[in-house]
Amino acid sequence: MELAEKGKIPFWPVMTAIFFGNFLSVLSTTTINIAVPILMDQFGSGLHTMQWMVTGFMLATGVTAPLAGYLGGRFSYKRLYTFALSGFTLFSLLCAVSWNPGMLIVFRMLQGSCSGLIMACTMTIIFQVIPQERRPFAVSLWSLSAMVAPAVGPTFSGWLLQFASWHWLFLINLPVGIAAVILTQQLIPYYRMNVPKSFDVPGLLTVVLGSLSLLGAFSQGGSWGWTSWKTLSMIALGIILLVLFVLRELKTEVPLLNLRVLKNRRFTVMLSIYSIVTVAMYAGTYLTPLFLQTVEGATTLKTGLILLPSSVLLALLSPVVGKLYPRLGPVKLISAGIVCIFAGLFLMSRLHAGIDHSFILWAMVVRNLGIGLANVPSSTASMEEIPAEWSGHATSINNWVRNVLSSLAIAVFTSLLSSREAAHARELSGAGGLTLAGADLHQQSFTMGINDVFLVAALLVLSGLPLMLLVRRKRAEAGFERLSEVPGTLKKGSTAKL
Repeated sequence: MELAEKGKIPFWPVMTAIFFGNFLSVLSTTTINIAVPILMDQFGSGLHTMQWMVTGFMLATGVTAPLAGYLGGRFSYKRLYTFALSGFTLFSLLCAVSWNPGMLIVFRMLQGSCSGLIMACTMTIIFQVIPQERRPFAVSLWSLSAMVAPAVGPTFSGWLLQFASWHWLFLINLPVGIAAVILTQQLIPYYRMNVPKSFDVPGLLTVVLGSLSLLGAFSQGGSWGWTSWKTLSMIALGIILLVLFVLRELKTEVPLLNLRVLKNRRFTVMLSIYSIVTVAMYAGTYLTPLFLQTVEGATTLKTGLILLPSSVLLALLSPVVGKLYPRLGPVKLISAGIVCIFAGLFLMSRLHAGIDHSFILWAMVVRNLGIGLANVPSSTASMEEIPAEWSGHATSINNWVRNVLSSLAIAVFTSLLSSREAAHARELSGAGGLTLAGADLHQQSFTMGINDVFLVAALLVLSGLPLMLLVRRKRAEAGFERLSEVPGTLKKGSTAKL
């Protein structure tokens, strides 16, 4: 059956199966952020150790994304999606029974590897089986599933942590995961497109080792010293391995990631903007619960309730923006979103002990208003000029870049927070005539460090505005006909067997 005949595909059954799977994947990320301070106390670990629960998960999500293009073509995206959902559910159970922080981090990374496949599969299925005229709405529903999880995740996890235990943050995934597997088997049609001839093992090794090397360097740079031989050597090794990965993918006959898709300027520009927005987004997601619980002494439930209005707004915006997209286009929506994200993060850089919690609530509302305006347009516009048979590679590249950059950003934010907190503590303790008790000194220096990180994130998101000048009107897919003639690339006009 040719891709042009996708009108026969039932829209709502497919989107229902996709919604549950993507919801499960994102829910596990949002519920754990609020639990970091509690897990630090539970296991007697520092922030540098427990942040690996977040960064390790996201790195695994990113580095397994390149596998989706090969595995989806080899076994079909339906089977791969089912396998990833099953693995995610299993590793959720193993996280719940972890007996030390090391095992919890390992199982979280394995859970993240399945999450990367889930995200790649869901977006690829949309662009391969949903008719083009319904894709913006389908992407908005996909984004809605990713936004409903943050809407309910912090409050729900706060309630669980206050009245149950952290183990239930993972056990709650079991019934949702089982339901998602059943829905996938029943509702998503089986289909296959081009089957890859071989698997690029050297490409996989270079991208995984390169990403791990960079993450290790940026995670430990604050404690090792940014100019130490260990930090610089790991950064150099990571860059060299990723350069080798890119060179191999451009030359090999059957690449792990077909990087030639980056020749499409619209895709590349939107990928850059989407990555910048995602990186800036995690500054608020990661740091706000830390401030509320560490400095303000808020309970996990109260923390979740403070974050609830902004999260609900984010969820409600997704379908609305999906409907507005065909009329307004990406430039206006994304530009307005970037301005709002900057304003929200800038407000969050003005925190202090004893601040009115309504200030944080409204600052997060402004920030999430921007994220809601930017997310759906950037993800939709990036794929508009990509033929269906290229969408698997394009989605894998999108997920790989976004998640690896996000994990590196959290590692950098954590190191920057530690270094700035130490610097502010020295300044405060050395200030003439200023005497602070140990706890007060820690709280004030910690808050000043968080403010510095929020300011850096705010300035970072502004760098997306100049990129909007590079976005041109959507053009036809003819530009890919030349690329399809390159050996090892997908042939235009392929058919999907449904």
